[in-house]
Amino acid sequence: MSILKEQIEQFFSYLHTERDFSPHTLAAYQNDLLQLLAFITKEKGDFFSARDLDHLILRRYLAGLSKSQKKSSIGRKLAAIRSFFRFLMRRGVIDKNPAELISTPKKNQQLPFHLDIDQTTSLMEAPEDQHKNGLRDRAILELLYSSGLRVSELTSLDIGELDLFNGIVRVTGKGGKERIVPVGSRAVQAVRAYLELRSTAEPRAPLFLNTRGGRINRRSVAAVIDKYVIRIAAFKRISPHTLRHTFATHLLEGGGDLRAIQELLGHASLSTTQKYTHVSIDRLMEVYDKAHPKAHSNSVEINIDTDIS
Repeated sequence: MSILKEQIEQFFSYLHTERDFSPHTLAAYQNDLLQLLAFITKEKGDFFSARDLDHLILRRYLAGLSKSQKKSSIGRKLAAIRSFFRFLMRRGVIDKNPAELISTPKKNQQLPFHLDIDQTTSLMEAPEDQHKNGLRDRAILELLYSSGLRVSELTSLDIGELDLFNGIVRVTGKGGKERIVPVGSRAVQAVRAYLELRSTAEPRAPLFLNTRGGRINRRSVAAVIDKYVIRIAAFKRISPHTLRHTFATHLLEGGGDLRAIQELLGHASLSTTQKYTHVSIDRLMEVYDKAHPKAHSNSVEINIDTDIS
């Protein structure tokens, strides 16, 4: 085993045992750093350690990635590399972090796609109530939209974490942080109808089950959404995260406070939530253009800066 590979494996062990990273995050870090290892091994051979690396070889590695990968993916890989070198600095293996000399690529700003009210209503009503799977699917859709959950949060829910009487759900988000999120009346009705057909309502039982009776996973939730999007044929293919975007955007358009929306979404930083203000301003401009009698007059120039820092 090369010295660099051994150092990377020590870093993985640290993330798992001391930082308690989720399996998904660990897999991402592992994939990113093993790709770097493969590149360096090809260039320098096996007898190479982190101490021998500099910012030039890291730049060559990232430059090669830019031909086939998005800036967001490259930025994530760079973040993993920086964390690895910071770990080695704390252990006294290296004196400086060569990745700190490389700037993170600027992302192309993309506004999150969301559904309008009519599209959302059509999607919520698409499952058939006569079938058990239809009741489950409606409950999934309603809860994602009603509470703005991440799909990982939805799939990890147990029955006991949902209080249907008070209309709240206890969610475990990123980093193991818990938050309490309201559940709307329609979602409460949908979940209650689904649970009435379940053979067990044990508090520790998974809230949503797959067709084999096990806990539903992310892929199955995505398949549920694909199924009904195709059925109503109203808009392009969407992901479970689209309903989270839709939840946040509809709250903001309805006058919701940005700080409150941040808490509901479980965002650590307000800047993450602020992307929804761009969507809201775009919507305001669309309404203005359609409704204001002077919107298309050459004598009036409207210039709203949507670059919110």
